[in-house]
Amino acid sequence: QVQLVESGGGVVQAGESLRLSCAASGSIFSINPMGWYRQAPGKQRDLVARITTGGTTKYADSVKGRFTISRDNAKNTVYLQMNSLKPEDTAVYYCALEAGYYYWGQGTQVTVSS
Repeated sequence: QVQLVESGGGVVQAGESLRLSCAASGSIFSINPMGWYRQAPGKQRDLVARITTGGTTKYADSVKGRFTISRDNAKNTVYLQMNSLKPEDTAVYYCALEAGYYYWGQGTQVTVSS
């Protein structure tokens, strides 16, 4: 059974930073890609960033240069460092583990005020 628990969300002002964490239980964390997704009210859930087991990363164009995804396999944790936050980054952020099936966390709210 895989469980993902996100933390680190909150309310910040534009230009500030947040660091999200996603702790995973289960032994499959280190052998599968992980991703961060976000969903704003009334919109679909979109990929924000993804990292493979080897550390290859992919970012949505809207966050390139501002967000950084990383992972610590020893801690079964994936991180999302978010800098220079904008109001349009406001959403619920979810982490996902890709193992032929997507495992999702419960989400953490990020609110950026202007």
